Amino acid sequence: MGQALLQAAADRPEVTVSATHDVGENLDAAVRQAACIIDFTVHSFTPQVVDCALKYGTRLVIGTTGHSDAERDLIRQAAKTLPLVFASNYSVGVNTLFWLTRQAARILKQDRFDIEVTEMHHRHKIDAPSGTARTLLEILNEETATSWQNDVTHGRIGNIGPRKPREIGMHTLRGGDVVGDHTVIFAADGERVELSHKASSRMTFAAGAVHAAVWLQDKPAGLYDMQDVLGLK
Repeated sequence: MGQALLQAAADRPEVTVSATHDVGENLDAAVRQAACIIDFTVHSFTPQVVDCALKYGTRLVIGTTGHSDAERDLIRQAAKTLPLVFASNYSVGVNTLFWLTRQAARILKQDRFDIEVTEMHHRHKIDAPSGTARTLLEILNEETATSWQNDVTHGRIGNIGPRKPREIGMHTLRGGDVVGDHTVIFAADGERVELSHKASSRMTFAAGAVHAAVWLQDKPAGLYDMQDVLGLK
């Protein structure tokens, strides 16, 4: 993603990369030079990025996923002081999938349609389900008045009995070099609706993140997501 971000920034004449950061390098020195940080690291490193952004008043775009509840809360607190975009996916197509999923859930009610979510990524991805799948589930939970803790079933095994009426299935696949596939399925007797997005290049995420950084430059402190950036709210 770092290399993709550099390429995406090079495609935007109004964007200058002032510094990069990798493991073992001086984060303070990099942030001091920047107007905005784009973070695609690992969830455990995000608190250090947030602390540095707060120290220098630097705008922040976070594309890292897999954060704990405490790390998410830290991000929310920082957004009271900084303009901050926090999104599980920066692809225009995926954010359209988010919007379509919300509309579909309002029409295809659970009293008739069973809901399942599948995602597949490359073998090296460390968090499961993906941040994008988690966002899809959060949208579905909101629209169906279900909960992540009580109604989302992660895979199935054994003699589990018939499907529960309010259950939402979540299935995670890992293998090869898959950049990211996500599908939401609404299945009823006699028909099935599937909403899918398949990414074939990380450039779609990188270009979206750079676009978010440019969009953020005149925004007040607050917690934004890619739906805000694209005007989908």
